[in-house]
Amino acid sequence: NPGYQNIMKDLKESTKQRFISLVFTHPDAQTEKKIIISESGTDEQTAGKLASLGEKIRNLKGYGLSEGVSTRLLVYAGRMIRSGVNPSAACRSAISDTLTDEQNMTSALADIINLHFPAAEEK
Repeated sequence: NPGYQNIMKDLKESTKQRFISLVFTHPDAQTEKKIIISESGTDEQTAGKLASLGEKIRNLKGYGLSEGVSTRLLVYAGRMIRSGVNPSAACRSAISDTLTDEQNMTSALADIINLHFPAAEEK
């Protein structure tokens, strides 16, 4: 996962030198949108909103979030939306409740989610 680090899981330098390194970043919005469509079966408009939501949430990394949202979580939200779950509720369940249990951050994430998927919006 991009940016994933854990002090307890660092390898010794001598061990790292025995492997090649691959650096991954999150896909750009268009690529992520295609992944969300392919993996969740959701429509293009919803996938675009989810990809945009992912970009916004990733900007909070280091400002209260230790890790940004993964494409996997966006796909989970897309699957829930496709199955009939209200988009705002799906995003809260699959994304914000998964990323943090800190009340202020949960509230901030809910605001961002509601900008992309207003709470009253029905799918």
